[in-house]
Amino acid sequence: MPKKLRTLTAASAALLAATAAALSPAAEASAATPPHSVPRVSVHFDLAKGQTPENLALAPNGDAYVTFAAGRQVAKVSRDGTTLILSTLPEPADSGTRTPVLGFPLTVGIVRAHDGTLYFLYATGTPDLTGVWRLRPGGKPQRIAALPANGLPNGLALDTRTRMLYITDSVLGTISRVPTTGGTPAVWSAAPELAATGFLGVNGVKIHNGAVWASNLDKGTILRIPIRPDGRAGRLRTEATGLPGIDDFAFTGRGEQLLATLNGTSQVALVEPDGGHSIVLTRADGLQNPTSVAVRGGTVYVTSAAYLTAEDPNLIRFRLRS
Repeated sequence: MPKKLRTLTAASAALLAATAAALSPAAEASAATPPHSVPRVSVHFDLAKGQTPENLALAPNGDAYVTFAAGRQVAKVSRDGTTLILSTLPEPADSGTRTPVLGFPLTVGIVRAHDGTLYFLYATGTPDLTGVWRLRPGGKPQRIAALPANGLPNGLALDTRTRMLYITDSVLGTISRVPTTGGTPAVWSAAPELAATGFLGVNGVKIHNGAVWASNLDKGTILRIPIRPDGRAGRLRTEATGLPGIDDFAFTGRGEQLLATLNGTSQVALVEPDGGHSIVLTRADGLQNPTSVAVRGGTVYVTSAAYLTAEDPNLIRFRLRS
């Protein structure tokens, strides 16, 4: 078995063991009246090459930029399904060092700036590589900010107004931030609601209506932290609960309604502003441990990494109904 698949299998086993007790049985059919068009698997990725999509960012033309966690890669997926590898990150020189919890080096959160620059996270368990990386169009990847090697940087969000990057650490239970120009990240919030309770804590992150929103995988929650006028973190509020294994999420464009990926159960939940939610996609729709979701112009993109199923990492698209 190739090394990438061995490390992926080990990470999958750890994820399954750590989350199984918290996960409810997955439904095998979509909602009776789904608020969306029929979902379609538009791209199948190659598991043997480590193409396990962990996060994605969208361009205005509908192209998707994804991180392949096990492959240590950043790729562009065109609207026609063509996948182009833009960069492969270097392996740690010390092969005995392991990324906390997961045990293998992986590319994680990614965002795209208006000028096409990509910012993404790389976690290796080593101080020389773990951090925030930048990839300009046609350029080479460059680390612009170091992050703690004993943590697991996971989610990444860009505040286009202040040009600040917000970074979640699922092991340390923190949200840090750093300018897009780079530098030394500062811990912005270490609220107890961000902490893990056995596996991974704070995970996905978004900037929305003057606040930082984040998910906590272990606790199954969505959290909101206002950004004060001076840039400091305001008082955290829990906006939704009962979402076991939540990974990433994205706002639909309808106020504070959002879609959330539930990794272990292979589901996508539609979460309403009052915190209530319904399951709108399941494995019957093609989900294989969904990791990320993004919305642009009413079209929804969902990536599945197949961490547990080990069958079909893919990208699903569908349209939200008016």
